[in-house]
Amino acid sequence: MMATSAQTIAAPTRVTTAAGSATLRRQQGFQHGGWFVAPFLLLFALFVIWPLLRGLYLSFTDANISGEGANFVGLDNYREALKDPLMWDSLGHSAYFTLLVVPCITVLAFLLAMLAHHIERGKWLWRLCFFAPFLLPSTVAGNLWQWLFNPGTGMINHVLGVETPWLTDKSYAMLAIVIATLWWTVGFSFLLYLAALQGIPGHLYEAAKLDGANAWHRMVHITLPMLRNITGLVIALQILASLQVFDQAVVMMDFTPGPESSTRTFVQYTLEEGFTSYRVGYASAISVIFFVIIAAVALARMWLLRNREEGAR
Repeated sequence: MMATSAQTIAAPTRVTTAAGSATLRRQQGFQHGGWFVAPFLLLFALFVIWPLLRGLYLSFTDANISGEGANFVGLDNYREALKDPLMWDSLGHSAYFTLLVVPCITVLAFLLAMLAHHIERGKWLWRLCFFAPFLLPSTVAGNLWQWLFNPGTGMINHVLGVETPWLTDKSYAMLAIVIATLWWTVGFSFLLYLAALQGIPGHLYEAAKLDGANAWHRMVHITLPMLRNITGLVIALQILASLQVFDQAVVMMDFTPGPESSTRTFVQYTLEEGFTSYRVGYASAISVIFFVIIAAVALARMWLLRNREEGAR
């Protein structure tokens, strides 16, 4: 009986000792791991946090590109930005581009992934062809499509048998940028969809076949529901990327705002104000406004996802 009492007293002691040892190991692991994380944190603070704080400060000043003689002006830059028609026009162009690109690239990436997933021969070749354009630098993709859309020497008008002024008419300029963007960036979303398709259990399709479900029913009732989360991720990433469109628009339009400024995006207008008009303070205020818009879109996406998960429960 005395032995039983001793074991009863010793058991909590062993548990306490084990918990203390685990805590000590975690603390030591954090201390050692901190040295590995420190270089990243230093670079993150130097190239992300500091520029963000510096830009926020400059947005309340009338700083120029030289950085000298900046005076505090309070909210004047923000008041001017909210009344600036060029800023709203550029934001509208970015939003219009986003509305065109996001649905098209989501559907196209899904269809290409379905094709690459179910095709029997040459799977690696199809996957390479669909993903390879995404590896090209933006300048290469922009110059390539600028040549393809050229009315005189390009292949687009020659193949279609038309004489459309793709890059010189405001009715077609943004559409040309959208087409180039779809070809250039669809590979990333395609890869996400392909990985998600490979993760769907095969026994679900086998059971559906035994129940008499055809290919359309299997896609509607199995594939699409199983890809719901990845579709939400693709849409969110494409919205954030499309709102920040800059490279291909600038390259394809030879570093101009396009015909009648129809392709001037928000990022391009910000750079023009900062590095062409030398109004760094005003450009910083525009950047902060754009940051708030991007953050609001990201938070809205998180809120919708959380509500959907809670509703599913």
